[in-house]
Amino acid sequence: MRVVSWPVNGFIRVDGRAVDQLRNVTIERGWLDTAEGSALITCGGTRVLCAASFTPGVPRWRRGSGKGWVTAEYAMLPRSTSERSDRESVRGKIGGRTHEISRLIGRALRAVVDLKALGENTLQLDCDVLQADGGTRTASITGAYVALADAVQWARSKGYVGRDAAALIDSVAAVSVGIIDGTPMLDLPYAEDVRAETDMNVVVSGAGDFIEVQGTAEQAPFSRAELNRLLDLAVSGCAELSQIQATALAGSPAGAA
Repeated sequence: MRVVSWPVNGFIRVDGRAVDQLRNVTIERGWLDTAEGSALITCGGTRVLCAASFTPGVPRWRRGSGKGWVTAEYAMLPRSTSERSDRESVRGKIGGRTHEISRLIGRALRAVVDLKALGENTLQLDCDVLQADGGTRTASITGAYVALADAVQWARSKGYVGRDAAALIDSVAAVSVGIIDGTPMLDLPYAEDVRAETDMNVVVSGAGDFIEVQGTAEQAPFSRAELNRLLDLAVSGCAELSQIQATALAGSPAGAA
């Protein structure tokens, strides 16, 4: 039961949600016929297409280790925002933000994969933002896990991964939180994100443990009490996202017979 409703301190959220309420979230599996695993995740106005590609073998530096590898790439389409931006491939240089988010997604997913059970195989996650309205990196992690789970199942069905091998040791989800007008809030759309005094992205395992916390005081420093409230909001939000992931994975992928 939600214990906080809007408005709080005279502040009304742009979409009328409670301060501890996620945006509407949907995950559609099997969105691509060509990938070993794929999912389209929608979080409010943010939409990200996540594709998981399975490749036998590992990078040269990993060979002989008996362990697999999981990595990710993140990108925003030119018209994912209100104004067109050039493709980074056309510019000839990948931006620092793109590198940072790609590494974040990879770290988050590796935290819930038993790389030894995966064997010397590689899973590559591509997260392409179709439309951006805040929380693109957190949506990418949440959607990429579902694509990853389907790719692992595909690999198991093809004999690349042992049928009894628990390659996935947990689930992972992520959400943004922030403080606006002194009030901690969950899952910020762009209109709120640009106003936030504190902005934070939190990655949480299905067991409720933290994988990564990225937080910045954009204006005034935040207190320990505010930090605790933000983390409580994030853990609650990620638990709800984990349920959405589990529900999506319990059904048949889109287009399945």
